[in-house]
Amino acid sequence: MRVAFMGTPDFAVPCLQKLIDLDYQVTGVFTQPDKPKGRHGILTPPPVKELALKYDIPVYQPTKMKDGTALEMVKEADPEVIIVVAYGKILPKEILEYPKYGCINMHASLLPKLRGAAPIQWSILNGFKKTGVTAMQMDEGLDTGDMLLTSEIEITENMNAEELHDALSQMGADLMAETITAAVEGKLNPIKQNHDEFTYASMLSKELSPIDWSKSAQEIHNHIRGLYGWPCATAKLSGKTVKIHQSIMCDGKGSKPGEIVCKDKKLVVACGDGKCIEIITLQAENKKAMSASDYLRGNPITAECFE
Repeated sequence: MRVAFMGTPDFAVPCLQKLIDLDYQVTGVFTQPDKPKGRHGILTPPPVKELALKYDIPVYQPTKMKDGTALEMVKEADPEVIIVVAYGKILPKEILEYPKYGCINMHASLLPKLRGAAPIQWSILNGFKKTGVTAMQMDEGLDTGDMLLTSEIEITENMNAEELHDALSQMGADLMAETITAAVEGKLNPIKQNHDEFTYASMLSKELSPIDWSKSAQEIHNHIRGLYGWPCATAKLSGKTVKIHQSIMCDGKGSKPGEIVCKDKKLVVACGDGKCIEIITLQAENKKAMSASDYLRGNPITAECFE
């Protein structure tokens, strides 16, 4: 089968690799344009492009999707199906309708929950106990198409966004292969989404970072796990901002939100419900991340509370 692949970040790489490993004829890879990275602004290709070039697969990087240029590129690749994984662009109707089997998107949530840009992080931020990947027949809406197949995963108590990202990316690759096979064999039974039940996973920003210590211990723990990697949960300590990378729920009680209950080798902080979290890893300004015990050895804490 001739397959065109559309994707950009690391999350999409296992799906493209799976297509290659299963000997599908990948006639073209569509990805976002190279972007400057780092303090020196070095032009860097997306991870999906790097993998495509490794296997000499033609790469297309249209800047616009609706001016006809991208459609001509699709016609050149001439796929029977287009697989879309975290591409980052909306496909116009003429592209959606071009392949024999249409465009199939691998979305990192159990639709209709968490449509949008950051479903992995928001599943943890919202305290979900499970999430998954949905194979979806794309339409002109934002993650509104018919569901084809799903696969579920448990979100464990201390799993962070990076760990969930990696698990779902591999799960998505397996589900994609299963979906393509079922499509070819005529065994797919599309299910329409219940649009009344949809929720939206908005893009992340640094405005989400500050911890609100008046919230419950579980909510704060979810906040830290959900923002792991970027933009990171932050708090003020003695007037300086620190990043909080890892925490666990723990025993202990405090009288006010943000109160430092223990700072003897462990850093235990009270939350709004009187329960506590233990901060395991944190990062001072312009420093590397370190364990709380290492931080406490080099940074004696005089403050009574996190802000």
